[in-house]
Amino acid sequence: MYAVLESGGKQYRVSAGDTLEVERIAADAGQSIRLDRILLVNNDGKVSVGAPLVQGAAVTADVVEHIRGDKKIIWKMRRRKGYHKKQGHRQELTVLKIKEITA
Repeated sequence: MYAVLESGGKQYRVSAGDTLEVERIAADAGQSIRLDRILLVNNDGKVSVGAPLVQGAAVTADVVEHIRGDKKIIWKMRRRKGYHKKQGHRQELTVLKIKEITA
């Protein structure tokens, strides 16, 4: 059984027992959360597709920890103008452990 869920504007395919990194969720580490923006559920070949969401479907997950992603370098430059700027960015992430999918 797997589900496609939406979190932080991105879509993820998850099964029970998966570990997932999503954009920061306001929950403490060790807390259990319920994700209800489910777009698709496949239960042993029986597929439920939402329009846009599957009614009554939810994914239960535990918050493992909060981390920061790899540093991305942003380099801006205008040729012949003497302008250049270097910026770095590290995305705030939450690590989730999927417990169960209810359809």
